[in-house]
Amino acid sequence: MSVAIEFKNVSKKFDKANYNAVDDISFTVNEGELVTILGSSGSGKTTLLRLTNRLIDPDKGEIILFGENIKTVDVIKVRRRIGYVIQQIGLFPHMNIKENISVVCKLMKWEESRIDARVDELLNLVGLDPKEYKYRFPKQLSGGQQQRIGLARALAIDPKIMLLDEPFGAIDSITRLKLQDELLSIHGGLKKTFLFVTHDIEEAFKMGNRVMIMNEGKIIQFDTPENIIKNPKDEFVKTLMNSAKEKTKLWEKYI
Repeated sequence: MSVAIEFKNVSKKFDKANYNAVDDISFTVNEGELVTILGSSGSGKTTLLRLTNRLIDPDKGEIILFGENIKTVDVIKVRRRIGYVIQQIGLFPHMNIKENISVVCKLMKWEESRIDARVDELLNLVGLDPKEYKYRFPKQLSGGQQQRIGLARALAIDPKIMLLDEPFGAIDSITRLKLQDELLSIHGGLKKTFLFVTHDIEEAFKMGNRVMIMNEGKIIQFDTPENIIKNPKDEFVKTLMNSAKEKTKLWEKYI
């Protein structure tokens, strides 16, 4: 199995900060994995994603994507290999759904027939009927539907890597569960490499082939959900596991 993403002793500190947002981290992600990144606010999760697609550059260390040091590759080329989905979605309100999904396709000068076919394919992939949704505008969609469009847009030019930064954080719990299941199905079908940031323990352990637990810019544990649950590495991880168990106890109390 080939390595898709590798960080080698990467650090990043922002101006006026008293500590590194990412602090000397090293890890590898294999091609086709869905890795969830779990941690509280300020743990370095989003910084890690932004480093991966060169929205920011590290102060120290190397980031390797499919064998290439991204510092040596044109930044536009790097980003076109990567889909990026954020919680705020960021759809253009004055564009219809087809136009939103095909923004990068148009930048790459795809023919209209190819764009039309790709939009239909992606809408079907995320569970939205092209005939019904292609010419709607974002304000005519629910939050969950908008998030699906954000995912479709990120997949438009068939990137090898998908970065998802708390994509379901603002969605109600019922829709969130449905979107989690659909994303797992999409990942299983596409076999792309996903990095999925969340602060929700249940979501992290449900979604990830492996879970990366971060705290204060460092990777505390990076392993399968089963191994983390059975063998938490330190007190911080144990506290996370105990907090999840307490939630379960609440429901057991009424069953």
